[in-house]
Parts: sequence; structure tokens; C-alpha cells
Amino acid sequence: MKGYKYILFDLDGTLIYSHPGIFSCIRYALQQLGEPAPTDEQLPLCIGPSLMYSFTEIFGLDEARAEEATRKYREQYEKTGMWENKPVEGALSALKTLKDHGYILAMATSKPSYFADRIAEKWGFSQYFSAQVGSGLDDGYLPTKAAVIGEAVKRLGATVGECLMIGDRKHDVEGARENAVDCALLRVGYASAEEIGACAPEYVFDGFADLVAALTKA
Repeated sequence: MKGYKYILFDLDGTLIYSHPGIFSCIRYALQQLGEPAPTDEQLPLCIGPSLMYSFTEIFGLDEARAEEATRKYREQYEKTGMWENKPVEGALSALKTLKDHGYILAMATSKPSYFADRIAEKWGFSQYFSAQVGSGLDDGYLPTKAAVIGEAVKRLGATVGECLMIGDRKHDVEGARENAVDCALLRVGYASAEEIGACAPEYVFDGFADLVAALTKA
């Protein structure tokens, strides 16, 4: 691997398994709008991209309806969904080990900062991050994964060649690529083997143990 200095981490599907809360809130939002219930095939596709992407591209809503669905989703997510998650095995210890080895870490997630920061604090991730970047709530701030990653690089004062993005979906690879940042995908998350192969990340690891081993070997 290259001599990276900064490691950026996605949240959903990378550091936490968040699908119970996300799925329940998507069902709630679509029900509130009188839309058909999501299928078991559609729901996993909603892990990773922005809510606007999910409601427009996956469920076919127009922009206005998607914005309303996003509001309904977040109403419910703040009440219950935000806490319906658990850490991915090895995530916390990996952050500690990498920081102990001198890496500078950041969180770069499409989840709104208002939620992501509270989740990261709950599971003990925040103590290892030099920056935590998420999207905005209603103002359109950092609406894409590329924008989030670019902001994280900026806040760290890094150059793109020094950075490695760690994620689990094609959106992480695409967002990193738009910023000329390398990306590693972990097979612990929500992407299929076909998705991982098609998006062609620079690296693929089975889990955190393999990632840490690659980044810390002499």
C-alpha cells in the first residue's frame, strides 16, 4: 500500500450496521406519503447513498416528494432510528490501533452530521477522529459523498495523495475518485460481490483485521 497519512471512514455499513433503523424509517416515510411499501430488494440499496438519491432513484419520487419523504424519515429517525444500530466487529479496536500507529483519522459520511456525530460518540469512535464530516440536514450542505470527502480532506489540511477512504459501497469509491482519493472497500458491509467488483476500488479487504494488518506492517 502507498504511504498514506490520513484515513477517512464511512459510517453506515463500515463502522456500524445501521440497517434496522434505516429500513424502519424508510418504510415510515413512504407510508406517510401514501407510497407503496418498499420491497426487500429495494431496502438494502438505501444503505450508503443520500436520502434524496434513495427516494428519487430507487423509489422513483420526484424532487418535491423526495424532499417531503426525507423530512418524514428524519422525524422518525430522530425519535427511534438513530439508535437502532450496532458497531461492526473490530471497528473500534481498528481505530485505536491505527491512531496509535500515527495515522490521522476522520469520519466522512453521507449521514447528516447531527445524527452521525451522536452515533460516533455513543460507540466511542469520536475520540479517535481529528475531523467528523457529514451532510447537512435541510440546507443542501455537502449533498453528495464526493462533497463530504472533499470537505474532510480540507478540514484535515491534507493532500489527496495522502488520503485513503474506507467504505463498503460503490458510492464511497465514486466519491473518493471524484476527489482523486484512493478507496478501500470492506466486505463487512452492504455491497454485493458484484457491486464491489464493478466499482473497482484500489483495495478490497475482508474486514478490519486485514485492513489494519495492511496499514501497519513494516
